[in-house]
Amino acid sequence: MPAAQSPNQNRLLAALPAAEFERLAPHLEPVEMLLGDILYESGGLLQHVYFPTTAILSLHYVMEDGSSSEIAGVGNEGVLGISLFMGGNTTPSRAVVQTSGQGYRLKAQLMMQEFKRAGLMQQLMLRYTQALITQMSQTAACNRHHSLVQQLCRWLLLTLDRMPTNELIMTQELVASMLGVRREGVTEAAGKLQQAGVIRYRRGHITVVDRSGLESQVCECYAVVKKEFARLLPDVLQRQDISQQSQNAGREAVLRTTDRSRSRK
Repeated sequence: MPAAQSPNQNRLLAALPAAEFERLAPHLEPVEMLLGDILYESGGLLQHVYFPTTAILSLHYVMEDGSSSEIAGVGNEGVLGISLFMGGNTTPSRAVVQTSGQGYRLKAQLMMQEFKRAGLMQQLMLRYTQALITQMSQTAACNRHHSLVQQLCRWLLLTLDRMPTNELIMTQELVASMLGVRREGVTEAAGKLQQAGVIRYRRGHITVVDRSGLESQVCECYAVVKKEFARLLPDVLQRQDISQQSQNAGREAVLRTTDRSRSRK
């Protein structure tokens, strides 16, 4: 049975002090995000910011001929809508749901009210924005200088880091759209990884069976992005580690109780 959704599943919200979180909590609206949903279009005014919990969102730059490629991804580590508090109100990118799931949204006006208090929320948002800019710039460099196999490895690892499982529900057409390449290129790159025993692919599903093998073939761009997030958002990552330790301790306690009950019988 899936666990109930909680705002604390988003690491930025989980890192807020109690006072700041309590001001926002009554206004956080739970939303279901379905694969392919467009949360905002290029040039559109932002009405909300989004805090994914189990969904993964993709920022795409759309060309005049309609083609597009991903410039960044946003999962439970972040927020969608940085142009709002950076003063732009609109953005040239399109935001699409890459992986179905859940999240929360907050009205733009309320987000700006909290941001202008100049508390920890503002500090978190600015540091997250810098980390996101690093992801965007590294994606651009990767797409120019590294092989398609390396790009696919980077994209798979960043996606896996935002998911509780090692299985992605993703067609090759969608992956090609994310990377801004032809489907045939993704087919060839995925085939090489499958032959190496790193992934298993069947129509619409990609399963990573050897993460270490994936990491051995990825370019340095993955580590650069991860390192920058860890440097700029150590409080967020620490909160995540504490939460994970608490969950593990709870599971171990349940197992110990079960073992004692069995031993008495």
